[in-house]
Amino acid sequence: MKVIVAKDYDELCRFAGHFVTRWLQMHERVVLGLATGNTMIGFYKVLVEKYRRGEVSFKNVVTFNLDEFVGVEVTHEQSYHYYMKKHFFDHVDIAEDARFLPDGLAKDVLAECERYERLIKEKGGIDLMMLGIGKNGHIAFNEPTSSLASRTRVKRLEDETVEALAQGFGGKEKVPRYVITMGIGTIMESRHILMLASGKGKACAVKDMVEGPIGAYCPATVLQLHPHVFVVIDEDAGSLLTRKYDTVSSVLSDPYEEYFYEGK
Repeated sequence: MKVIVAKDYDELCRFAGHFVTRWLQMHERVVLGLATGNTMIGFYKVLVEKYRRGEVSFKNVVTFNLDEFVGVEVTHEQSYHYYMKKHFFDHVDIAEDARFLPDGLAKDVLAECERYERLIKEKGGIDLMMLGIGKNGHIAFNEPTSSLASRTRVKRLEDETVEALAQGFGGKEKVPRYVITMGIGTIMESRHILMLASGKGKACAVKDMVEGPIGAYCPATVLQLHPHVFVVIDEDAGSLLTRKYDTVSSVLSDPYEEYFYEGK
């Protein structure tokens, strides 16, 4: 696990955008795993800006999103279909038939989970997975005590997560209680992972993820077992870490910086 500390959220987003841009420039075809949430908005904005400047193309990219709410229309402003179109898909050249998200309106959601797992394998697996982290340490919607070997499945949201989503939905009572989410086992099969975290509210979860023991109480701790994980955080999110970690400037000045993007 390589931990990189940015000065603030803006630098975090710029570096993450630089990271993914270099990755795409150096690989002919890439399958990306995509996350949503507030932290990712600035990151997608940077990618869109780079696309508009001609620095990157998404023509040869296939994407799989981590999750979607069960029973929420894709046109709903809180659906992740809507989020991805608003913040990313509608602004870049990625083909519509190369964008995959779980179908939260499927008549048989259990069969939909199995279909999504098969589709990821049919496309060759995920090369680079984008992740955020919840305040309780969840990745995707794998809440605390989730199996560390879990596959794509239906998951009931914990009260803490419902509380975090309440404002967007207009109240706790309007938040869907179930989601389709990639499982931890599915995520861990990604060849490389780029985790982003910002703000003091994520500091406890980040400390547990990076320096704590591995356990289902904080699902993100399983990332310690992955051979190629890059954790990019701002100073607030890293404020409880006890060790000294790389900064963005030290990484960008590293003579072996290109090694990060070669996928080795």
